Amino acid sequence: MSTLRQALHTVTVATKGRGFFDATRAVQAWLAEIGAREGLLTVFIRHTSASLLVQENADPDVRGDLERFFSKLVPDGDPLFEHDAEGPDDMPSHVRSALTQTQLAIPVREGRCLLGTWQSVYVWEHRHAPHRRELALHYLGT
Repeated sequence: MSTLRQALHTVTVATKGRGFFDATRAVQAWLAEIGAREGLLTVFIRHTSASLLVQENADPDVRGDLERFFSKLVPDGDPLFEHDAEGPDDMPSHVRSALTQTQLAIPVREGRCLLGTWQSVYVWEHRHAPHRRELALHYLGT
């Protein structure tokens, strides 16, 4: 019988402004580094104006369509919002984050994330300016 163990790590993802930034390699590299086998990985983004998404990695039109949809759903500079301390994309970025995900639970088998063929883990930056986003990774397994 294998003993469960856990590990915790932080990964930084540099964004270039609004858009999707693939974090899959960084996450997978850490799992390999710790010798993960079978378990569950939790990924948590430590920010309120960016989010996490498991999404299509083959056709960039999917990510573009998502961005266009959210731009229409939550437009920058909407007069509905009072909070604009950091510019017209400030509150829309918080809304986008609230409508999406700040954490993911990903099964791990044979040391690899059990993502589908066309799936990747993305940081979805909602701000126009570049940022350094921190992801807290927590692994529980063998």
